Amino acid sequence: MAKIKKGDQVIVISGRDKGKTGRVLTVHTGSDRIVVEGVQRVKKHTKVGQSQRGARTGGIETIEAPIHISNVMLVDPETKKGTRVGYRTETVERNGRERTVRVRVAKRSGKDI
Repeated sequence: MAKIKKGDQVIVISGRDKGKTGRVLTVHTGSDRIVVEGVQRVKKHTKVGQSQRGARTGGIETIEAPIHISNVMLVDPETKKGTRVGYRTETVERNGRERTVRVRVAKRSGKDI
């Protein structure tokens, strides 16, 4: 189970974009990679063609490439610095039944994520 989810704010801790922060756009669990907004931008060359209306498509696009999940760290909501992730179990009552729920917790400040 990945500790980083879609929509989380992360900071890059290694690589050419070290120090940049961004929001997680997608998580690829099979390869342990994530796509972060504004990080690991690469130029992609696409074949030039025409759309239905006659507009030209293709050329050089700049897109975000996947980065390994070990090269990013979750941003603590309180201190705005990188933090490790822990879990706390809680019992919650829903529809008259008790369930145990795992809640993500920032190790740096102890606050819920």
